[in-house]
Amino acid sequence: MTDHRLPAVSPGFLLWRATLRWQREVAAALAPLDLTHVQFVLLACAWWLNGQGESPNQLTLARFAGVDIKMASQVLAGLERKGLVERVPDPADGRAKHVHITDTGTALAPTAIAAVEAVDTAFFHPVDERSAITLLAALADQE
Repeated sequence: MTDHRLPAVSPGFLLWRATLRWQREVAAALAPLDLTHVQFVLLACAWWLNGQGESPNQLTLARFAGVDIKMASQVLAGLERKGLVERVPDPADGRAKHVHITDTGTALAPTAIAAVEAVDTAFFHPVDERSAITLLAALADQE
């Protein structure tokens, strides 16, 4: 039986430490692009969904990205000020806004995605990628 009172064998503590290290590395990779991590996630998700022919509203985009809707709205406002997305009112629901990536956002998204994928490749290189994906997917889908 594992003694979880010891940080070195506590899964939660190790996940915490690994997550913080990964977040620092992602933040460093995105800094030259003037994007925060959450800005990147929402930009990349909007880019992908728009590329699939979808016009998500803010709620749909927030759920897809797994972020709080209020935070998503604030972050999307910042991305809109940077000219990376535009939010268009839904004619059927005046409270809802659809998110469309701009030409500037379309140009930046693949560069940002490549930067984060490079971090992921370096960060996860010590472990089997398929096993890591299986584990993380199982943990992410426990809601």
